[in-house]
Amino acid sequence: MNIKHFIDEKKILVELTEEIDHHTSEKIRSRLDYEIQRFMPKKVVIDLEKVGFMDSAGIGLIIGRYKITACYGGVLELENVNPKLKRIFDMSGITNIISIKESIKM
Repeated sequence: MNIKHFIDEKKILVELTEEIDHHTSEKIRSRLDYEIQRFMPKKVVIDLEKVGFMDSAGIGLIIGRYKITACYGGVLELENVNPKLKRIFDMSGITNIISIKESIKM
């Protein structure tokens, strides 16, 4: 997982580089929560380009980070979502509350 901070713009870009399942979600969750609480960004962008697999723990991870970001008055966006993950997000209803972008230039 790579995290980039854009302090002037109050943005955090998170590049996830591994599968998101029950075993990895706790490590990702604690790191993201720390960064969100530390910087209180107005926008958190999660880049999923290198994520090939996600189970229900990943869905919970994303929804939880959406809620935390919203508590600080920010928004969460997903970027570079492959068709397999997009289908999971559509079925779970995530696409109704979180924007999915092809690519965001920061």
